[in-house]
Amino acid sequence: MEVSVIVVSNPTPQRQLRTHRPERPVQRVLNSAEHHAWLARHLTDRDRWLCRMLFEHHVLTSTQIIDIAFTGRRAANLRLRNLYQWGVVHRFQPHRDRGSHPMYYVLDTAGAVALAREDGIDPKELGYRREREIGRAFSLQLAHTVGCNGLFTTLVHQARQPGAAGQLMAWWSAARCGRHWGDIVTPDGYGRWREAGRDVEWFIEFDFGTEPTVPPGRQAGPLRTPGRHHRHHHPRADLAAQRRPRIQRPPGIGRSAARTRPACPGTGGDHQRRRRRRPTRHDRAPLATGRRTRRRRAGDTRRFARALA
Repeated sequence: MEVSVIVVSNPTPQRQLRTHRPERPVQRVLNSAEHHAWLARHLTDRDRWLCRMLFEHHVLTSTQIIDIAFTGRRAANLRLRNLYQWGVVHRFQPHRDRGSHPMYYVLDTAGAVALAREDGIDPKELGYRREREIGRAFSLQLAHTVGCNGLFTTLVHQARQPGAAGQLMAWWSAARCGRHWGDIVTPDGYGRWREAGRDVEWFIEFDFGTEPTVPPGRQAGPLRTPGRHHRHHHPRADLAAQRRPRIQRPPGIGRSAARTRPACPGTGGDHQRRRRRRPTRHDRAPLATGRRTRRRRAGDTRRFARALA
């Protein structure tokens, strides 16, 4: 039995067997006219609509984008990767102790320029800033924004199912609600659902349980609806403006005691700082004596009687 040994002296490195990894265009390439002209042939209507949704609602996760624009995860991941490489969208992944978050997507420079050109305005007039959009990765409102958007994306996904009875007709962000009804109410979003020929409109206030609530027994404020003189169109919805809870003093403490200043630091005692009594008109009155005019001290009755004698 013969055994042959083959020795390869110059093997091919594993890194050379990999396919070419396309590089993402730099900022200078993203703003070039050649790149925008190239994107005009490759961007679909769904891509443009997705850019407008990111501009309106700031941040959307990959799961939320699948719910509102795609039918499968694989097709969504492939398309989002292309949009990221073309500079249309930008992505980041927040830190998580256990497991991993999905990819978070925001609008990038090429996508903002495409929206501005589509609306016929200059890109500077769009109010887009790349540093601000990418900086949302460190924003303390990131979980609040994503959670509020998740409610509407779930409704859109439900309406896209076969045999769905309703459909989401409107979805406004907090910024758009603030521009229209900021002097009346500032919700986190506005939606309109249509089902069986009827429209249901609502405002949403998304909270993780950290905001102060109205104390028990305190009723909400009166319903406020804009009149004819209001400059913005308002939907047929009741706006319940809750009163701001007041600071309650402990029982047995009066208003003057509640305003007392804290103890003087460094004195070692618990006594309160006393305010000096301001002199009145009688204290400032000069004494009719033959000597030099003096002002009477507060509470000095003996000098006052001696001066009269």
